[in-house]
Amino acid sequence: MSFSPHQIPKPILSQQWRNVTFLHWRISTADAASLMPPGVVPDEFDGSSWVGLVPFTLRNTRFGPSPAAPYVGTFHETNVRLYAKDAEGRPGVVFLSLEAERLAAVLGARVAFGIPYVWSHMRVRKTAGTLVYTSRRHTTPRGEVDSAVSVRPGARIEHPDALADFLTARWALFSRHLGQTLYMPNRHQPWALQEAELLDFSDTLLTRAGLPGVANRPPDSVLFSPGVDTVFGKPTRL
Repeated sequence: MSFSPHQIPKPILSQQWRNVTFLHWRISTADAASLMPPGVVPDEFDGSSWVGLVPFTLRNTRFGPSPAAPYVGTFHETNVRLYAKDAEGRPGVVFLSLEAERLAAVLGARVAFGIPYVWSHMRVRKTAGTLVYTSRRHTTPRGEVDSAVSVRPGARIEHPDALADFLTARWALFSRHLGQTLYMPNRHQPWALQEAELLDFSDTLLTRAGLPGVANRPPDSVLFSPGVDTVFGKPTRL
């Protein structure tokens, strides 16, 4: 498993990511390219671009050296993400959407970094060895959900293959903010990955993000991790 190339002695942001499920599908590079910010292009593996749907719990957000933010810094999240690289070949993630429960976090991420958070109701339930994630945007009628994922984590993957590394070992994000594309590095320990069985799935977030039809077929990769602790460095303009 790859390690972060970044040294971040003075993080601007620290978070804990817990109970992370990675669902991934192959998509055409042309489709991925149409959704990229200026200055980056799709990153490919095995001749394909990939889109991920990643639900998890985010905990104990800290800004700089400050203590963890109470309440607002802990919430469930589901993100839709693509994989990209810039002109220097630096790989990273492009987020198409990020569902989150805390309105303050949604507004703060949008204003500060241009990250496309969306205010949503989200729940994570753990029962009998399974995890169930559900998400509903505030604009979605009650009784409906925008995403529902049920997985059963399995055995630990002692030696993740190259595809698992490509999909999970990402050490930066790219975002469009105030007319500029930003590069924001991050660092965390290698993921402890596990096999996972997808028990149930329905989703509209991939279609809303600009990728219709993807959620109509089974994912090409399903992985789980208990999580990592991560830090982010100061963003720079491309």
